[in-house]
Amino acid sequence: MEHLEGRHSILAALKARQRRFDVILIAQGTHEEKLASLLALTASMNVPTRRVDRRELDALAHGSSHGGVIAICSAKPRLNGEQLIELVDALPGPPLLLLLEGVDDARNLGFTLRSADALGVHAVLIKKHLWDFDPVEVARPASGAYERLPLAQIESVEPLQALQRKGLRLIGCIAGARRTMYDVKLTRPTILAIGGEKRGLGGAVRKLCDRFITIPTVGPEASGLSLSHAGAIVMAEAMRQRRAALHAVPPDAAATPQDRLDSTRP
Repeated sequence: MEHLEGRHSILAALKARQRRFDVILIAQGTHEEKLASLLALTASMNVPTRRVDRRELDALAHGSSHGGVIAICSAKPRLNGEQLIELVDALPGPPLLLLLEGVDDARNLGFTLRSADALGVHAVLIKKHLWDFDPVEVARPASGAYERLPLAQIESVEPLQALQRKGLRLIGCIAGARRTMYDVKLTRPTILAIGGEKRGLGGAVRKLCDRFITIPTVGPEASGLSLSHAGAIVMAEAMRQRRAALHAVPPDAAATPQDRLDSTRP
């Protein structure tokens, strides 16, 4: 069993309905109005709650930022390769997936998940042997995104190859690439591969990449960007392109009859 801390993380997990909840512990004296939506949801889902001394929560928590609420629950399920393919097949539009390698910090991962959730990513992929994070430390900076986003653990590059056979392009984000993120069409079915600051993308993933892109920056290259910042920038560009394509108006569609008449005149 795991525990979740804080109202936002617990509320997101309840709404996602992917975990089994044993009990939600609430510190005595916590203001009821702050927990109204959470308590309403626990009642509708028949999740038990129990009032406890705040010192009991402090003993369970990672620090003092639990806000008076801790949930004891099962671990968040993670997709395997087959389930990931099923998710992609069920999407109504072009998939946008995020592959992370070389993540060294749980908070960095949490911030990246938060950006991915906000910027339209459909699932996040992480190598199974690289997942060694305390879920509480990931969930807190993710602010609910950890619960909402499908997370896939992949043991090899085979799921990536299977996705490529389905038409997804694997785009590697690396320093020094000839193309920038503005030069590549990210409206197509895409897997964005981003590596950590220390190790970057591994050789096995690089060999599979269909394209490499870089983020144009000003200043010394050595300063670099953290994984969470680089990821947010590239994902934002992907969302910008996709929204522009979705709302694009054919040139003639916006023209008035007079405009079309004028265009035929010498």
